[in-house]
Amino acid sequence: MTSPAKFKKDKEIIAEYDTQVKEIRAQLTEQMKCLDQQCELRVQLLQDLQDFFRKKAEIEMDYSRNLEKLAERFLAKTRSTKDQQFKKDQNVLSPVNCWNLLLNQVKRESRDHTTLSDIYLNNIIPRFVQVSEDSGRLFKKSKEVGQQLQDDLMKVLNELYSVMKTYHMYNADSISAQSKLKEAEKQEEKQIGKSVKQEDRQTPRSPDSTANVRIEEKHVRRSSVKKIEKMKEKRQAKYTENKLKAIKARNEYLLALEATNASVFKYYIHDLSDLIDCCDLGYHASLNRALRTFLSAELNLEQSKHEGLDAIENAVENLDATSDKQRLMEMYNNVFCPPMKFEFQPHMGDMASQLCAQQPVQSELVQRCQQLQSRLSTLKIENEEVKKTMEATLQTIQDIVTVEDFDVSDCFQYSNSMESVKSTVSETFMSKPSIAKRRANQQETEQFYFTKMKEYLEGRNLITKLQAKHDLLQKTLGESQRTDCSLARRSSTVRKQDSSQAIPLVVESCIRFISRHGLQHEGIFRVSGSQVEVNDIKNAFERGEDPLAGDQNDHDMDSIAGVLKLYFRGLEHPLFPKDIFHDLMACVTMDNLQERALHIRKVLLVLPKTTLIIMRYLFAFLNHLSQFSEENMMDPYNLAICFGPSLMSVPEGHDQVSCQAHVNELIKTIIIQHENIFPSPRELEGPVYSRGGSMEDYCDSPHGETTLAEDSTQDVTTEHHTSDDECEPIEAIAKFDYVGRTARELSFKKGASLLLYQRASDDWWEGRHNGIDGLIPHQYIMVQDTLIS
Repeated sequence: MTSPAKFKKDKEIIAEYDTQVKEIRAQLTEQMKCLDQQCELRVQLLQDLQDFFRKKAEIEMDYSRNLEKLAERFLAKTRSTKDQQFKKDQNVLSPVNCWNLLLNQVKRESRDHTTLSDIYLNNIIPRFVQVSEDSGRLFKKSKEVGQQLQDDLMKVLNELYSVMKTYHMYNADSISAQSKLKEAEKQEEKQIGKSVKQEDRQTPRSPDSTANVRIEEKHVRRSSVKKIEKMKEKRQAKYTENKLKAIKARNEYLLALEATNASVFKYYIHDLSDLIDCCDLGYHASLNRALRTFLSAELNLEQSKHEGLDAIENAVENLDATSDKQRLMEMYNNVFCPPMKFEFQPHMGDMASQLCAQQPVQSELVQRCQQLQSRLSTLKIENEEVKKTMEATLQTIQDIVTVEDFDVSDCFQYSNSMESVKSTVSETFMSKPSIAKRRANQQETEQFYFTKMKEYLEGRNLITKLQAKHDLLQKTLGESQRTDCSLARRSSTVRKQDSSQAIPLVVESCIRFISRHGLQHEGIFRVSGSQVEVNDIKNAFERGEDPLAGDQNDHDMDSIAGVLKLYFRGLEHPLFPKDIFHDLMACVTMDNLQERALHIRKVLLVLPKTTLIIMRYLFAFLNHLSQFSEENMMDPYNLAICFGPSLMSVPEGHDQVSCQAHVNELIKTIIIQHENIFPSPRELEGPVYSRGGSMEDYCDSPHGETTLAEDSTQDVTTEHHTSDDECEPIEAIAKFDYVGRTARELSFKKGASLLLYQRASDDWWEGRHNGIDGLIPHQYIMVQDTLIS
């Protein structure tokens, strides 16, 4: 029988499961509310834009009419002049000519503002109306898809609950049958013992009567023993049957548990992001076109307004769906962050949390694994074809909403025939036949895209669940041994590399390649590369080869970045050991950046020399990379988000979400303050990162970097002074701020004017800034086109 304590434990497990499901359900509801709120804000924004431009059109029209009245007033005076000879003489005078030009300019301004008002009313406002309609329609479709995804997710959670209840029931039956079997075994032992005692107690009798009595007693005992044996056999069979059911039920529960966790995380990590993309589909691009129409009209009306319009243009340029999505998810972090992973909940002391792959279920699991593998192969091929169709359709939609039809320069070009503004504008964006056809094509394409997207998401959901089950089955059946062997060889290779050189080959080679070819690559370390190429490059390094050697640039930059992150993520011991985790987290709470850097330095100085050398090399490179954030969109914080999980793992028992935010802040601080945190080459001899992408070893030089820089420029200075009469200085403009690291390197700000004498090397110029001669880095300047390359 089930004890009250175990029954209470079961109730607590179910209650805990219900609580977790309720929290997820509340999250799902809040997600829809959040998206609804964003849609309402978007509609209100578009309505405000329409009202703004409608009022502005009225103002522009009033201004145009006033200018027209002003011009006509003075032109009428000119036409009413009676003295034609005087008028003729006036036409040859320069003041009169200026006066006529001024009146003509007023007339032209009047026409321009009429054009501007017409563009506001008949071009820009209809665009906002269209954007509002499109956004509402797309949001409604996206919400339907999102609701379907949430329903599917809740269905998976309900299935998990049912399987868990079945497992609990069968396990309870197995325990009950086992108890009954033990009771039967005790009765059998008791009966046998009783029979032996009776034989020992019997007294001598007459031979005939004794024989009869013994035969009768043996018959009775044999009959009793047989009954107990039959009962024991029945209970043994019942226990075996229930035990097998319990094992199968537990296997089903574990499979369902793995599939549920995979589905939940896939929804939070991938589906939500895709859903927000669908809500924003075409919105930013359409708003971009509408505001660019406004910019074109204003810039053609009056070029002197550039200063005021630059701010608006900058805002238009920054319209980015990806960034908005990221901000939205950061703003509502508690709503969009994945929930805690479901853990196996043992039932009544059953601590076997792994699939049972022993007989008699092993052959069934093998067959099931093979069936899953076959089905997954087919589903992946089908889903990949759906994905290709969906991506092609998405590109078509993007081409429709990003067409460059916002230039209204032609509206400001006037011929002698003085064509009406309305006839000119009617031939552009808002031409009824053209707009009707485009909108019909767009809506038809959108409908097809959502059909394919829904099909793709459903297929991906199914693949995720089946893949999770297949992987768990494969791992349980021992088919992951080859992977374990490969990991062992990889760890051995890494240890061999680490022991032979201060900077591992894979780290030095990847950083050198990115520093030479990828500093301005947009989304570096954030965009995933080709998994096939990542594996090929990683395997080459594990064989001791350097696939990135030489100056060839035929590798995918995102794949190179992926190999570098994968190396640090795969280290047996993280670059930042767990035993200093709390000390480093205490540093993050300090508000003063300099004080925070000082404490981080104290904590890190306890690490081994080789670890500090690798850290110094890596963070010097990340700091260099962040200086190109305007091109690569990766500032120190973005780099910290990418590298934080790989460099420092959060210990078990800590809140992963909040701790990871602190880890990212720590990595960001180290990137910014790396020069103040890590020992200089004089304090710690070893390789350092060079901005050209290579290593500079200071172990052999007692003077470190200063000696190297000064020695490399002495000959250059001599050559410069001997060739002043032959070469003229070259003008250049600084693209970024630069702070010299030695006395020979010049410091300057972005936009500064520099004079270049000649090349000192591939990476340096000999030049002058603010009357001081020194070295200027080539990658930080822009040389005029008319000068030597």
